[in-house]
Amino acid sequence: MTCAGGPVTVLFGATVVTMDDARRVLTDGAVAFSAEGTILAVGPSAEVLAAHPDADVVDCAGKVVLPGFVNTHTHLFQTLLKGLGDDRVLSDWFLTMTGPSAVQLTPEDCYAGALHGCAEALTTGTTTLLDFMYVHPRAGLGDAVAAAMSDVGIRGVMARGYMTSGADVGAPPELVQPLDAALADAARLIDEWNRPGSRVTVGLAPCMSWTVDEPTLRETRALADATGALVTMHLAESPFDVEESIRRYGMRDVPFAAHTGLLGPDLLAAHCVQVDVRDLDLIQESDTKVSHNPCSNLYLGSGFAPVPAMQRRGITVGLASDGPASSSNHSMLQAMKFAALIHKGVHRDPEIMTAEKALEMATIDGARALGMADSIGSLEAGKRADVVVLDLSNLCATPVHAAVSSLVYSQRGDEVDRVYVDGRLVVSGGALTTADEADVRARSAAAAAGLTARAGTDRLAVRPWRSMVGA
Repeated sequence: MTCAGGPVTVLFGATVVTMDDARRVLTDGAVAFSAEGTILAVGPSAEVLAAHPDADVVDCAGKVVLPGFVNTHTHLFQTLLKGLGDDRVLSDWFLTMTGPSAVQLTPEDCYAGALHGCAEALTTGTTTLLDFMYVHPRAGLGDAVAAAMSDVGIRGVMARGYMTSGADVGAPPELVQPLDAALADAARLIDEWNRPGSRVTVGLAPCMSWTVDEPTLRETRALADATGALVTMHLAESPFDVEESIRRYGMRDVPFAAHTGLLGPDLLAAHCVQVDVRDLDLIQESDTKVSHNPCSNLYLGSGFAPVPAMQRRGITVGLASDGPASSSNHSMLQAMKFAALIHKGVHRDPEIMTAEKALEMATIDGARALGMADSIGSLEAGKRADVVVLDLSNLCATPVHAAVSSLVYSQRGDEVDRVYVDGRLVVSGGALTTADEADVRARSAAAAAGLTARAGTDRLAVRPWRSMVGA
């Protein structure tokens, strides 16, 4: 129930999972925030309500309130390619389906895919995501993604990606750009979007070691240092990445990134599945951050990142969905469960990864990975009001003995009731408030059909029943 009142909103009566330094969980808690989007107070309901008698109040009894999820790695354009890359290793998946489709992308396609992907993210509790936009066969694609983020109301980083080599091993030539042109466009976007208080910002994203060269990484580092932009890159995702880096540069891709000066506290390394001990040394010593993408890594048969070993070293690891062409959706609820379970099974150790740690990776650790921990990732006075209200009263989640356990292990994915970004209500009753969901779906369906028809990748949707591949 919401009552009329002043410019302050108070969510009260909830189980509040703060993710603050003390990891407080309040059983009858409240969160107050201003219309300008600043959290004013987090504490017992009676105390917060008394301090804000004229607030708009929302009764959240029986619900869970927590900071919005932070998705540290995805590819929003891949929203248009779900289900076409099944049962392929990463190199085949890219060269057969994703690359050829990407060649045909238009700004309209990118806007439609990004709008749908951000809507997916918001309605499953994600308030911040990083889009690794690495394909630019024509002008304006990055602009379209950033515009969709802005329009739908999510907090986002549009990481302007680029490939400057790789045609010799099958990267579509249309996706390979001259370095000066790619960095000039990136600098333009940074200048346009990276303003104080911006909800949508722009980063830099050299794609992967076999699609860049040494000057690309050195000049990326120089531009990042000059502008303060976040940098992200796929590193050690698959055996092919490592093997091709050795063939090209005489070293693995993590040492190659270190050699060029790219590693550092402002670099977010996506995947790091195939890392060895020396790679981990370099990541740890440079304070490079890591994005863990368990669903995508399993889908592509790439393996799994040694996340417990990273965490024992003090490496910051954020969680991510990866693009829907390899993870099939943007749900961080799904990613949390996979992250919590895979390491238990692989190591045969049920204590090696906890539900609490999975939630940390999806919130405060993700904020650290994006360099945003001073403003998001936990519910604390002074931070931005990126807040999610979850209803765990369904048959799967109940009875709820421990809110975090139910959230990570028992949810069915439709528990999100309300979402606020910067204090603005963007999801209410589980539905998007900033766009019409039917229109979003219709727009992305039309874009997906047109894109895959132009690319010829629509043929991949027509295939025989496969009970077992290769049998």
